[in-house]
Amino acid sequence: MTITSHDWLARSSVDSAVFERWPDYRVMLIAVDQVDIAALRPVAARMLVDAREHARRAEPGEVDPHTARWHDAYREFGVKPRVARPSTDALVRRVAAERGLPSIGVLVDLYNAISILHRVPIGGEDLDRYSGGARLIIATGNEPFHTTSDGQPVVDHPDAGEPVWIDDDGVTCRRWNWRQTNRTAIDETTARVGFIIDSLDTPDHAGALAAGDALVALCPGAIVRTIDRRH
Repeated sequence: MTITSHDWLARSSVDSAVFERWPDYRVMLIAVDQVDIAALRPVAARMLVDAREHARRAEPGEVDPHTARWHDAYREFGVKPRVARPSTDALVRRVAAERGLPSIGVLVDLYNAISILHRVPIGGEDLDRYSGGARLIIATGNEPFHTTSDGQPVVDHPDAGEPVWIDDDGVTCRRWNWRQTNRTAIDETTARVGFIIDSLDTPDHAGALAAGDALVALCPGAIVRTIDRRH
């Protein structure tokens, strides 16, 4: 059954175990019931160009303070940066290494560009493919993760102890913000979208706040909820 944007926000949560280990974590959830793809297309294209130029101006191997905190968090649940990187770091490195950042689709290009420009991890979910609210938990290792291998659909599982986003049908993003499932992925048919902005610098992380403001400004009708250890 399709979940409304208000219900998606209301039913989303962060497990207390996450806050016990990372007390400065905060997530900003943004839901939009009707995105205007035509209006966003030129904006996303322009922002993607700006993001590429921004990333290429960075010094090789440069890591901003917020990304460094993500590296520390990944190490704390047993993943070294050379094995898996938080999404914003992976995007910046991909551009800086001149492998480029190809256009994937309007909404993905938009949030990837904003992620790079503000150096904060952002995920996007198709709410018509989502089941229930978004919940950040510490994985047991038994949760199903629908992905692909060699172009074929497979069901994988997270490692026990890693933070994962889940809905009622399984994992929607592994290792906090490393890899999203194809089950709830945004594509060119997506009309209702939920954005997830992760920050380890609550409550005053300028990058996360600016990223959220940018998405809200570009998506009329967007509604917002933030969750941290106080809420």
